[in-house]
Amino acid sequence: MWRNTMRFAAVLCRHLPPQMNPQNLTASLKKVILESAVEFSRPARTISWTRALCSAPKDYGVPNPSWSAEMMSLYERYSAKGAESWERLPSYKRYLTYSAGGQCLSRLHKPTARLFTRNLEEEGAGFEYTVFANKAERRAVCLFQAGPLLEGPPGHVHGGAIATIIDSATGICATYLTGFVMTANLNINYRNPIPLGSVVLVECELDQTEGRKTFVSCRITSADGSKLHTEATALFVSVSVGTLIGF
Repeated sequence: MWRNTMRFAAVLCRHLPPQMNPQNLTASLKKVILESAVEFSRPARTISWTRALCSAPKDYGVPNPSWSAEMMSLYERYSAKGAESWERLPSYKRYLTYSAGGQCLSRLHKPTARLFTRNLEEEGAGFEYTVFANKAERRAVCLFQAGPLLEGPPGHVHGGAIATIIDSATGICATYLTGFVMTANLNINYRNPIPLGSVVLVECELDQTEGRKTFVSCRITSADGSKLHTEATALFVSVSVGTLIGF
């Protein structure tokens, strides 16, 4: 049993990012790896664990039956812009999954955790969104459809949910262009309420970078761009994945 455990621990380490070699791991992370190896080296679980470790994570940014005709139309329009340097970014249930070896890390470090905007299994109930980015123009556009569980004022989206999608979209934009970041400051001006079930564009643009700082501006408009719902500016600070998980 112990030999199988140590063998499986070695397999886990091979799936970690290159910078996370055994000499750089903290005692706490080594303990997590060993405990995971003990748990999943048991014959009944080894196959399912290995498949989960090697399989592609679920992408939540692709269409599902809850998307409205307007959401699908926008998705198809931006997908067609692929030849114009627009890229649809995958959307996973944890940010760790984006890092090198992230599929393994997300199962070792707090495996029950889940991204706030991806914590509902019911499609269409909360945050339905997908993000397209243009590296050359330093911009990103998030297509956002708000579900009924995001209500604030009757029939409209809660201000906190609007702040969440702004934080998420601008953070994705900053991460895509500069690497992993964390929010340092977020300023929001609410102009017009967003009706539940409607589809809006969350348009983000990287304004400037200063050392570890990344400044992003954001506008939320109606799908046709005729109504301004919200304006915001965000400041992000670069961080390493290792800093976040403690090694």
